[in-house]
Amino acid sequence: MDRILIIDDDIDTCTLLKHFLTKNGFEVQTSVSGAAGIKKLHNENYSLILCDFRLGDMDAREVLQAAKLINPKTQIIVITGYSDVKIAVEVIKAGAFNYVTKPLLPDEILMNVKNAISKYHNLAGIKVLALNSEPDTAPDKADLNKEHNNLDIKYVEGKSKESITVHKQLDIVGPTNYCVIIYGESGTGKELAARRIHEKSKRANAPFIAVDCGALSKELAGSELFGHEKGAFTGALNSKMGSFELANGGTLLLDEVGNLSYDVQIMLLRVVQEKKMKRIGGIKDIDLDVRLLVASNENLMDAVTKGKFREDLYHRFNEFTIAMPNLRDRNVDIMQFANFFLKNACIELEKRIHGFSEEVEIIFLKYSWPGNLRELNNVVKRGALLTDTIIIETESLPQELIHGDKFNFADKETHIINIEPNNLKAAAFDAEHKVISETLKKVKYNKSKAARMLNVDRKTLYNKMKQFNIRIEQEEKD
Repeated sequence: MDRILIIDDDIDTCTLLKHFLTKNGFEVQTSVSGAAGIKKLHNENYSLILCDFRLGDMDAREVLQAAKLINPKTQIIVITGYSDVKIAVEVIKAGAFNYVTKPLLPDEILMNVKNAISKYHNLAGIKVLALNSEPDTAPDKADLNKEHNNLDIKYVEGKSKESITVHKQLDIVGPTNYCVIIYGESGTGKELAARRIHEKSKRANAPFIAVDCGALSKELAGSELFGHEKGAFTGALNSKMGSFELANGGTLLLDEVGNLSYDVQIMLLRVVQEKKMKRIGGIKDIDLDVRLLVASNENLMDAVTKGKFREDLYHRFNEFTIAMPNLRDRNVDIMQFANFFLKNACIELEKRIHGFSEEVEIIFLKYSWPGNLRELNNVVKRGALLTDTIIIETESLPQELIHGDKFNFADKETHIINIEPNNLKAAAFDAEHKVISETLKKVKYNKSKAARMLNVDRKTLYNKMKQFNIRIEQEEKD
């Protein structure tokens, strides 16, 4: 039975989620603070963590970081009490599987939980093969090929000028053996582009392995990339194949490679130069035939200038560069992608939805899509989940899309509602808004503390925040 950990400072939320998920066949434990949750992670193994973004003692980013150090395979879904795409993008960059917003919808929660646990099993499956394999009983390469190439991955070719340029570049570089750096914001489809390159190469029938370097701790990175021998370090109870060995003969994608520590970069340079490697604790050289693809949301040359990335390694990688366009820069493609995502959502939800209303299409085309294709996919999936007719209408969209002008603040300050002067009701409205905003700021946006100071329950506070369109973000420290 899959084990789930819920971390939320609201006891009612913990209780309701635990009851709901237990009824659906999961073993569930709860913690009301980040520290208590992290302590449980050290003692128990969990397939999934459901974590509120703002806790009394820390936020979800700190929990994410700790969880990935303890077990990089554990999936994390972040819960936020307000719909904020910028926060969503941030936590997904940090390694979260997805995010959901309050009020929580049972069907949406269950769908996300099942998908996250499915990903956990896929990742854990690779790990089990590696951990249980001594050097003389390595997993059959044919089995690995079958596992990694039967994935249902679709690549949609957009019709915009920017998309056509990228498709041509993928077609040109795919059949070569060049190392390619793929740049792009989070959610622009860097991994799908890498898979496209692999599919167009002579290695298409060999493994494609993707490694999220951003989720690897300094201590685990060497073992995950290069493997280790039994007894190489404390806890190495069995020999393990690393990602390079698993990808031998095929393609290895190093996603967010700029996050690797300097020590691991040195090890990586030797492997790239000599096309050989040793497992950690090993003495035998292993010959490698791996095509490297590298993805990053930051310019690696800038990282070289700042001393964060080795210049010699950068030049080894930089045989060809592809820049993935942002969704906001290829407006022509938005509805094409939206309809593709809707088709997939209908298959998953077993629904028949034919498309989007004209109002929804207008909103989609006006919105800036800071989370790019990933955000669009999530919005469409959520819309399909909430729709009982054959057309997705505006009421099925998140508030940040419908009121994009109110949620998209360049100055990151709380939205102030315009009111007419000399109006007693409006003045009271403004005063209440100001009191709630200042109280939230005073308690560093801890909702429970704010509710107690205001002498209201959390539900009333949530309703007031929604009424006033209060959008709060973590304050930037000086």
